[in-house]
Amino acid sequence: MPYLTSTGTARRTGGAEQLGFGVPGYAHPLLAPAEWAELARPGTPLHWAVLNIDEGPGARPDPHCLEAAGRLRNARERAVHGEDPRDSVRAAGGRLLGHLDLAFGSRPFGELIADAQSFLDWYRVDGFYLGHCPAGRAELPAVRRLTSTLATLLEHGDPPYGEGNGPLVLGLGTHPHPGYAEAADQLVTFSGPWTDYRWSQVAEWTASYPPERFAHFVHGVPRTHLDEAMRIARWQGAGTIFFTDRDGQQGQTDPFAALPRYWDEIVSRIGPGISE
Repeated sequence: MPYLTSTGTARRTGGAEQLGFGVPGYAHPLLAPAEWAELARPGTPLHWAVLNIDEGPGARPDPHCLEAAGRLRNARERAVHGEDPRDSVRAAGGRLLGHLDLAFGSRPFGELIADAQSFLDWYRVDGFYLGHCPAGRAELPAVRRLTSTLATLLEHGDPPYGEGNGPLVLGLGTHPHPGYAEAADQLVTFSGPWTDYRWSQVAEWTASYPPERFAHFVHGVPRTHLDEAMRIARWQGAGTIFFTDRDGQQGQTDPFAALPRYWDEIVSRIGPGISE
């Protein structure tokens, strides 16, 4: 299969590494209460989840989003302090990220920093997801400037936010110029349909980095192909995933805005490694 690349370079994973979820952004908590409740459920192998109100923090604090953010933060606190042994993955992750829309490099730097500050002030986010991130070499200096400034905000905010260590995730959806790997904690190098993913190839330069540096989002994955999808993610060296059987059809514009119909099943398939 094409995803079994013939580069001569061994892939990073042998299948034993623990996958976890990155949630690119559920619908508003008022519209998707079940989805947000699931993120706080003990035993869910959550690396991070994105809070997105109108492609950013919104115009003012939203009470429903404040409640969802608080529940997720409390769930992580319980995991960090060992109150639930099923949540060792969440103790290392379980972060809430604010969504910043880069508009492929067209958003002014000042606007992005203002949005980031609002996310920090209102929702006490742990890091940021940089959506619609450009991937070319020419845009790399601007992305580096932004991520460096965001890292400083997270580390030296007054009061300090989160734990001062990100993460910063670049929502690329494709393999960028290799220099982007040094600009953030994690890169989303695939976002698209299962029909493309099952025949996808990984960029050779990614073999120099561990799985926790990459995330894959795949929609339209049939239940019967979950095992194959997870094999591809592991072989291509992605440590964070979000798979769904939803495909954006039947009036749903964003297939990642709701739970997959096999949510419990995929949690159980990934979950056994939590307590190991």
